[in-house]
Amino acid sequence: MIPDHIDVNIAGGLQVALPPMARVRQKFDATKLEDIAGAIRAQFQRPEIRAMVKPGQVIAVGCGSRGIANIALIACTVINELKALGAKPFVFPCMGSHGAATAEGQRKVLETYGITEESTGVPVRATMETTIVGHLDDGTPVHMDKYAAEAEAVIVINRIKPHTGFRGATESGLTKMLAIGIGKILGASTYHMHGMDAFPELLPKIRDVNITQRNVLFGVGVLENAYDETAHVEIVPAGELATREPELQAKAKTLMPQLFFDDIDVLVIDEMGKNISGAGFDPNITGRNRRAVKWTNKPLIKKIVVLGLTRITHGNATGVGGADIITMRVYKEIDIPSTYANIITSMNLDGGAIPIIMNTDRDAVSLAVKTVVRVKPENCRVVRVRNTLHLGEIEVSAPMLAEVERRPDLFEIVERPQAWPFDAHGNLAPLLDDVHAAA
Repeated sequence: MIPDHIDVNIAGGLQVALPPMARVRQKFDATKLEDIAGAIRAQFQRPEIRAMVKPGQVIAVGCGSRGIANIALIACTVINELKALGAKPFVFPCMGSHGAATAEGQRKVLETYGITEESTGVPVRATMETTIVGHLDDGTPVHMDKYAAEAEAVIVINRIKPHTGFRGATESGLTKMLAIGIGKILGASTYHMHGMDAFPELLPKIRDVNITQRNVLFGVGVLENAYDETAHVEIVPAGELATREPELQAKAKTLMPQLFFDDIDVLVIDEMGKNISGAGFDPNITGRNRRAVKWTNKPLIKKIVVLGLTRITHGNATGVGGADIITMRVYKEIDIPSTYANIITSMNLDGGAIPIIMNTDRDAVSLAVKTVVRVKPENCRVVRVRNTLHLGEIEVSAPMLAEVERRPDLFEIVERPQAWPFDAHGNLAPLLDDVHAAA
């Protein structure tokens, strides 16, 4: 049993000279939708979309577990448009093994995002039961959420973005939701047995079985800009997913945030969680992935420190194994059943490994800096971020400022280097991202 405080004999202790940190604004494309509800209503004016929805039709609306910007507004607007066309929609959690792989846990995830029976005005039907609606050519059963399978029609709402564990024409988005998400834990576990590297070919096959065996009408695809804001919303008919979603995926990759550095000694992440990324903190940003995943993304990072979990993740620390060091706070907040259900379903068990635990933020950062070989602590290239979704404003150590100043097209210095603001307990206040107010 790990105690509340760990005393470790560290040669020389942890009184290292941390480099001062400067606040820096990264420059991304800030294009966003000013009228999200209006954009969705315009999509429902398309004749081919209106023709799909029948008066009196019971429609299952799948919503997932990711922290999608404006998801409650998007879901409620879609539901209102369906009702305006005479349909009878209901919401179902479309999220594989998340929410501790329980019906109540998945309902709670939706509530956290503001998707409730009160906010939507329709029932929320949560179950972990599935119906096998068909099979792949190799005999693999295709699972669908029981309530969705019993409905007269199905639609799903999801953000389209690069996946954290594989590369393909479609990655994280509508196809994945119509395979993994809608399959609940039984389907997700079954498909992960094929290996995530098989997903680019496997998931479209599962999607197509679900489309042909049940009345899947369309998906509502959402793209976000690098500032975690809604940039585009589009309804994609089921029959066009194979061709249109790859185009939206390609667009999503151009909108993603990034860290504009090739090499970082220490990356300090204030918070991780399932609402931030399926991997807790996004490998597309950190360049580091699970051991079994072939990954060549930059930056090259020597040490990753995670200081906290988001409240919305409800203790699900999937992906924590990608860090080198965590704080005691992170360790104490991990909900083991929720994390393990998600990790075991994915088959990538190292994502649940517990990193080195340090008592405070100061100790965690100091240990990371101290253990970077061939670099003096005061010369360390350190980057601190709020999380891997919010990268508009970050902090970089003084040794990196020369590089920042050479690239005014990518960076703007907001505050000159200052000492780390640890409190009396050795912890940091959250790094707030004010870039939205400045943009």
